[in-house]
Amino acid sequence: MILTGKCAIVTGAGSGIGRGSAEILARHGASVLVSDRDGAAAMATAEAIRTAGGKAHAMTTDVSDDAQLEALVTGALEHYGGLDILHSHVGIQVEGTLEQASAAGMDRSWQLNVRQHFRLAQLAVPHLRARGGGSIVITASNSGVLYDREMIAYATTKHAVVAMVKQIALDYARENIRVNALCPGWVDTPFNEPFMRQMGGRQALEHYVRDKIPMGRWASVDEIAEASFSLLPTDRPS
Repeated sequence: MILTGKCAIVTGAGSGIGRGSAEILARHGASVLVSDRDGAAAMATAEAIRTAGGKAHAMTTDVSDDAQLEALVTGALEHYGGLDILHSHVGIQVEGTLEQASAAGMDRSWQLNVRQHFRLAQLAVPHLRARGGGSIVITASNSGVLYDREMIAYATTKHAVVAMVKQIALDYARENIRVNALCPGWVDTPFNEPFMRQMGGRQALEHYVRDKIPMGRWASVDEIAEASFSLLPTDRPS
């Protein structure tokens, strides 16, 4: 397995895309520290990985708390002796136009869609450097390169995180640290509930997906997990 001996952190790994990412990393041999603010969900993902023959530990983490981010990275070092891969996945949707969104909603969006990724990557980089390089994947969104109606806080912060990832990638490329933004489109998970409310319910969102997405359907969690895995360094058999 091509990731044997590699150690990974995945945040938001209790469900959806985060869980899919943790599972595919483990399936290819990585030891995964599964993190989620829902400790029971993190434990369920870790148990599923172990049942499938992989290596995983679970950790409850509120990514908006810097001390808990520090503890998460320390946990990877304690469990696995180092860190090679970080998939920083957690984010939030706050719906609304300029007049509808609150300042508090924008602040919360900035905290979870930009700042916590910045801080976790900042904590991870010295340990990736110590291993001779590594990979950071930060989940952004297609809203970080395009726009959705009536989602000013979400689109603004996702564009910001894409810019941040580009800057980090530029700054650390010579240290063999690969940094990419994962920009999923529409994936059918509970994460979409704010946009669903904004659009007027499930039926309206289903119509939007059929009409606006070229393939006329949702993406699957497995498809996005495969995309995330493809962003890892390519020093592996083709």
